[in-house]
Amino acid sequence: MNGILAIEKPSGIASTKFLDKLQNVLTFSEVFENDLKAMKDLKKKQLMTDTKWSQQKIDTRVKNLKIKMGHGGTLDPLASGILIVGIGSGTKKLQHYLTGCNKTYETKALLGISTTTGDSEGEILTKNSVDHITKDQIEETVEKFVGDIKQTPPIFSALKMNGKPLYDYAREGKPLPRAIKARDVKVYDIKVFSEDSLSLEHGFEKLVSQLDDNGKPKEHQLANNPTLNDSPLFFSSQYLEKIGLSQEEVPKIDTHIFSSEDSADPLPPILPLLHLTADVSSGTYIRSLVSDFGRALGSSAYMVELIRVKQSNWELGKNVFKMEDFTERDPRIWGPILMKVFKDGDSVNLEEEFRNFTEKLGPLFEKEAEGKEETAEDDKKGQEEGEAVATAVPSKRSIEDVE
Repeated sequence: MNGILAIEKPSGIASTKFLDKLQNVLTFSEVFENDLKAMKDLKKKQLMTDTKWSQQKIDTRVKNLKIKMGHGGTLDPLASGILIVGIGSGTKKLQHYLTGCNKTYETKALLGISTTTGDSEGEILTKNSVDHITKDQIEETVEKFVGDIKQTPPIFSALKMNGKPLYDYAREGKPLPRAIKARDVKVYDIKVFSEDSLSLEHGFEKLVSQLDDNGKPKEHQLANNPTLNDSPLFFSSQYLEKIGLSQEEVPKIDTHIFSSEDSADPLPPILPLLHLTADVSSGTYIRSLVSDFGRALGSSAYMVELIRVKQSNWELGKNVFKMEDFTERDPRIWGPILMKVFKDGDSVNLEEEFRNFTEKLGPLFEKEAEGKEETAEDDKKGQEEGEAVATAVPSKRSIEDVE
């Protein structure tokens, strides 16, 4: 049981916690029983050669062993979709998924607000006009980002500078020791869901301004923090070549920023939606892409939903497991299918495999269930008969008591 699989992570849970749950489910399943025993035997043999380990510590360490597991790129808690997982020796094959494969994301964003994190979990940075944006403008903006492009990673990311997380500089309002180095990424394609463009019927609530100690919106301080607002807006080299300008020659776009000192909220209660899919290279930040797309529209945008629908040849609805496949299905069904995925990789159609196995083994499981029910009924009947006999025939002690 060694190999690569893909599983769908739901929104609202960190990737590490989700993988911990998966690791526990597989570790304590009968499918991995032999593998786990072999692991424990080997580990016990290795520890026994080290004199610093007492027998009690060895037993505890071996008892707590779980199957080996790694990932091919995590998702933020807000995001859902594909997680590539390596099991056992399959963890050695994860590097390709971390650095060398394409990914496709479906994302939704609200126009008119920028945030510290680029998504709905951050604080408001700026509020920007949305009245001027048209559907045609959204479609025309796509080509500005398709191709080879530089991208500045979000300040609220896992990156560090001089050993300190970037977001610590932002929270403290301190300037960075140096500018965040833009990375080269590739955007292969962007498709806009035209029917959703600028829609107000989406169910996503607009972020509310947080007030500081003086009762003023926090964005009037955050908007003036250069650490949060000095990232350049890059367009693709293919677009720049088409318009015959260099990056430095592109006219600055007016983003129609509303004054953060205003007490009244200048934006409508429901913000217009931006809905698109993006096929990108590894290392691309969708939060940054969404934010830059909003800026290119002369406004701003923050992400409210993100789904990784494809990674390499793994695709939702095709060859990607769900947690329920392991927790709610019989191990005698998912075990052989998982083994087939380990052997044949992303070519396995999971829906078809689950249907075939269920059709073949379903009657057997029903027969087993009937047998268990009959046994349970016989046991219950025997117990009831025994109780009836015990009630009808007094014990020797009760007879003596009567006499």
